[in-house]
Amino acid sequence: MPPEKSAYALARYSRSPDSIENSITWVHGHSSEKFWEQFYFDYGHASIADLGHVVVCFEEISELAAIRLEDEPLWDGQAKSSRYQNFASSRWYVPGQIRGSETEAVYEGILRSLSEVYRLLHDPLIAHLSERDPRPESMKPADYQRTIAARAFDATRYLLPLAAKTNVGQVVSIRTLEKQITRLLSSQLPELRAIGDDLKEACRRPPVNVWGELSGQTGGLNEPLAPTLARHAKASPYQESVYADLSRHAKDVLRGTGLDQPDRWGEVESVELIDPHDPLDEVVTTLLYRVTQAPYRTLMSVVKEWSDKQKQDTIEVATRQRGPYDELIREFRCGYSFNFDILMDIGAWRDMHRHRRCQQVQQNFTTVHGYDIPPPLVEAGLDQEYRQAMDAVRRDIELLRKKDQEASLYAIPFGFKVRCLFKMDYAEAEYIARLRSGVKGHWSYRTVAWQMKQKLAARYPALGERIQATPPDVEDTLTR
Repeated sequence: MPPEKSAYALARYSRSPDSIENSITWVHGHSSEKFWEQFYFDYGHASIADLGHVVVCFEEISELAAIRLEDEPLWDGQAKSSRYQNFASSRWYVPGQIRGSETEAVYEGILRSLSEVYRLLHDPLIAHLSERDPRPESMKPADYQRTIAARAFDATRYLLPLAAKTNVGQVVSIRTLEKQITRLLSSQLPELRAIGDDLKEACRRPPVNVWGELSGQTGGLNEPLAPTLARHAKASPYQESVYADLSRHAKDVLRGTGLDQPDRWGEVESVELIDPHDPLDEVVTTLLYRVTQAPYRTLMSVVKEWSDKQKQDTIEVATRQRGPYDELIREFRCGYSFNFDILMDIGAWRDMHRHRRCQQVQQNFTTVHGYDIPPPLVEAGLDQEYRQAMDAVRRDIELLRKKDQEASLYAIPFGFKVRCLFKMDYAEAEYIARLRSGVKGHWSYRTVAWQMKQKLAARYPALGERIQATPPDVEDTLTR
């Protein structure tokens, strides 16, 4: 059944003594669009849209777009793996406004240099890893080659830019889909707005029925996927303006504090567990954190000295454009007991980004925090080539930023660091620390997960010491 009709049948099923078969029969003879217009859009019964689901695939979009696409709390999907697939031949996204200009030549130069080093490091790294960890007799050659290749890609993917093309498949409710379309259409990035338009158009059409064709079925879904949703989904003025408003506000209220200068931040930790503090201070600090690059702790020390009026002024900026159907932005989701301010490389952060049972507030991508160096490259004696490439790219990106900020954002490689605030309960902290510290994982998020456990154990010994996390120096032995 089309998702709008199946959701209609299940909604009626909950409000009728009829069996589900009778409810489906009834829906078949009535207009689902009239139902959606009345109950979903007029009455605001949003939960009924949780009952219809769609499978949507996005092909040849940028890694940056994929990150923004997946940034939904209720989202299920998978992206093309940079750990198991070779991106050497991948193309990259070019922002429309720089095509045919001198800026495009600078942009293309950055991406070509990253692509070249990505290819050059792969074979010698494979040779080093194979020599260091020879295949156990109990391990099949194909399994061994796949494992060694994954370890090599774990290191070389640090050179992949956010412009690299990728694919994403998702399974979401049509309620999440509507929020996703609204968010995409409200974005400042043209690529995301274009994807939002494509999603709306896909909802107007019948879905592709490859499986049915392969199975010899002549019929299938000939009705539009979600026509009512497509007709109503549109950009939100609140979402379009709120972060730009907050950014301008932050520059004004933080002027003179030195928070725009990294050398004034003091000691910066890769993982910091924030002390419990007043909910008002938490909301205001989180709002400012989202539009700056400073550590949470440093921002909080400034906010705590403010008057209540100064704090309320920040909240006013974050809510004044809010319409009657707009949810508060996620920065208002406060009250979690465990708040971790984490600074880590973009590639590994993408894996942490998959954790949905916590609140994540990510700062904008930047080169300000520097880059990480993959340990396997150091062990193989290949780190010098990597450093030279990343240093050159960093200089070029800073020059590109003066010409076009959007293009410079896409040019940032995965190896540069991003700061993100993770808010969670104890169960999620235990899950992340235990799962992500496992020996099969990536060294970067393994280190972060282990540090999360250590921070918890230091602050709350009875809770932290119960977490069965694995120290990052415990290595995978390749045995089964």
